[in-house]
Amino acid sequence: MITPEILSLAENANTHSPLGPSHERIENERFVLWLGERDHPAWNVAQRVRITPETVDATVEEVHALLRERGRGACTWEIGSSATPHDLVERLRARGMVDDDDPDVTGMMLFEPPPPPPPGIEARPVRTAEEYVAAKRVAGAAFGMPDDPGADERWRESFAEQERAGHGKTFVALLDGRIVAHGTSTYTEHGVMLNGGSTLPDARGHGAYRALVAARCADAVAHGTPVVVTQAGAMSRPILERVGFVEVARIWVLVDDFTSAAPA
Repeated sequence: MITPEILSLAENANTHSPLGPSHERIENERFVLWLGERDHPAWNVAQRVRITPETVDATVEEVHALLRERGRGACTWEIGSSATPHDLVERLRARGMVDDDDPDVTGMMLFEPPPPPPPGIEARPVRTAEEYVAAKRVAGAAFGMPDDPGADERWRESFAEQERAGHGKTFVALLDGRIVAHGTSTYTEHGVMLNGGSTLPDARGHGAYRALVAARCADAVAHGTPVVVTQAGAMSRPILERVGFVEVARIWVLVDDFTSAAPA
């Protein structure tokens, strides 16, 4: 059964995810603004937007002001199926926002156990801080993120925090003993969110992504939270459909770079 809470988890993941030590979430009846650890659009997300045509400008200005106060100059807006007004994407484009590189995101839910992982691929949670760092490097390379020379130490601290907090796990897939894929599970009160599935380009086609899905779903059952949802872009949507995920929501992602705009 798809409850409103599960639907919201699939549509507005950052609204429901536990916060890390360097994260912040600002919530009101009109929007949720999630801030991560970096000044990068992907690490600053406005979502669960419930406004009127008359309040679009004021809401955008409010989000910009909140971000500027924290030294941020860009964010993404995730406009889900339930967002209002119904033409919000067009209204935000008219205010200078542009489509993300992969803007059409599908909120998906798994209703049956996925197929088992293929032979030759090992998928499991990371065991050490160094494996966690290697997993993050894989994710950065797969998603084309810019190099961050000071990230390794922060990632080691993040691994320690993840182990302490118990809000989720980071998984890796290994091919011939080499970490080639990365994915995470985030435990929430409504279900488990699968995030960040990514495989190095030279290791694609061996089933690493599918193995990560199977490992994380098995972990969700063992954790006692068998509801599993995820969000998929154009690349991951077909494989997720093949392993049994079904669309339950749609999200359009816009990039809002206001570094050159004068404060309101």
